[in-house]
Amino acid sequence: MPDLRESAANLALLGYSNCKSAGLSDRLLEALIARLAKENPRWGYDKIQGELLKLGYSLSASSVRNILKRHRLTPASEQSSGSWRSFLGHYKDQILACDFFTVETIWLKTIYVLFFIELGTRRVRLAGFTPNPDSTWVTQQARQLIWDLREDPKDRAFLIHDRDTKFTSSFDTVFSSEGMKVVHTPYQAHRANAFAERWVRSVREECLDPILILSENHLRSVLKEYGRYYNRDRPHQGIGQCFPVSGPERCMKGPIRRRDILGGIIHDYYKQPPISVSDYG
Repeated sequence: MPDLRESAANLALLGYSNCKSAGLSDRLLEALIARLAKENPRWGYDKIQGELLKLGYSLSASSVRNILKRHRLTPASEQSSGSWRSFLGHYKDQILACDFFTVETIWLKTIYVLFFIELGTRRVRLAGFTPNPDSTWVTQQARQLIWDLREDPKDRAFLIHDRDTKFTSSFDTVFSSEGMKVVHTPYQAHRANAFAERWVRSVREECLDPILILSENHLRSVLKEYGRYYNRDRPHQGIGQCFPVSGPERCMKGPIRRRDILGGIIHDYYKQPPISVSDYG
């Protein structure tokens, strides 16, 4: 049997020096990927992707997953009953999690909030607000999120959520049709969606508990303002005190100023850039 570099050389002779431009369905490329998976059953998609890159072939982990799926091959990391925490840790940069939480208005109206969180960056995306999260509504929010994600170059391979009946089959189909694998959290695993649960705790303690919500529009306004702060200006311990969304380089010189979020419920501090003589014209 020829070695891996010989198989790669065969691909190169046929003009497949770059997998992205070569076409991912080529039988020789698929055979090489299937061989890597069979001979190394402990390897995950990322490991196979790295081995291909070492051989000179640039291919996303989700493309590797799709090819192995066609060959009915699954890395041992997904076949085994290994810990859920290991799965989240290994694939966190490719995982979206989603969940609902509810808010009561002062008129005792219950509003459902659907949100998504990127595990790797902790970025939160508020998907929608409604008193009636039926199948049509949740499916439409899924489609809207997919449209938004197409403008983001990140490679996402998994969506995780619990077994709440509000997550209908049509909701899951929107994501699976985009090549994402929908993973339901294990039964009786109360902390399986811990990243989403932690965000719900943060938004309640830092934002919602001190505020009386008047209506759905009021809730939308409050959560969007908090979401901008959470994504762009709130340091996160889990990602080394960085921000989920990186913005312009922050000024490290000048006087310290305070910016009030949500009318002063949250205080945000920053350094104001010094005014140069040229600023006066």
